[in-house]
Amino acid sequence: EAAVEMGAVKKTEFERVIVDTTVQEKAAAHPTDSRLLEVARDKVARLAKRAGIKLKLTHEREGKTLRRRAAGYAHARQFRRLKKVLRRQRTILGSVLRQVQRKLGQLDEATRECLLPWIERAERIRSQRPHDKGKLYALHAPEVECIGKGKARKPFEFGVKVSLAVTHRHGLVVGARTFPGNPYDGHTLAEQLEQTRNLLQDVGVEPKAAIVDLGYRGVDDAVSVQVIHRGKSKTLTAQQRGWLR
Repeated sequence: EAAVEMGAVKKTEFERVIVDTTVQEKAAAHPTDSRLLEVARDKVARLAKRAGIKLKLTHEREGKTLRRRAAGYAHARQFRRLKKVLRRQRTILGSVLRQVQRKLGQLDEATRECLLPWIERAERIRSQRPHDKGKLYALHAPEVECIGKGKARKPFEFGVKVSLAVTHRHGLVVGARTFPGNPYDGHTLAEQLEQTRNLLQDVGVEPKAAIVDLGYRGVDDAVSVQVIHRGKSKTLTAQQRGWLR
């Protein structure tokens, strides 16, 4: 608003925006099954000890050994041996979980409520399989999702889908929001433009054209602005083609 008043940016700048999505990556290591199982076992054992639960077996030494063996077998592509190690890791994680669950009744309400979310996440890790949907990729960040962006150097990214709206001329950010669940790009456009209109209320201008990629095809009826992408090349004017470039 101050830039508009000073004349550094014209109001018409905000009538044309570029909208696209990306992945906001989270601080999560690559989610291999063996690592997740070992992290879950260690986390539950540590929280139980902190809560005053005395475990008969924590499997700490065996857990570290199995983690190293799994890494070696995966590197050597010895998948039968790797599956055997993973099966044992699930067994010892289940053993630790059952020991903790049997003694939850001895804890006070506040401590029990603190433990239950971690126990639930550890159980999800123990029961999930490679081709399941809705997998848990990070114990500390359950919102992390596996999103494919088509990059040759990095086929998959682990985080949350984010939509950004920037002005076409100077690249001023006029909207940014997350979309958990990895929805289709076109289904995020209406909500992103609504946020942009709200943020530009003080400027007194609304976006009239959205320049997007082919991931936003077929959403013209869902929004009140002109949607411009290269899929409409036969009907675009010379000026609009210039905007796309």
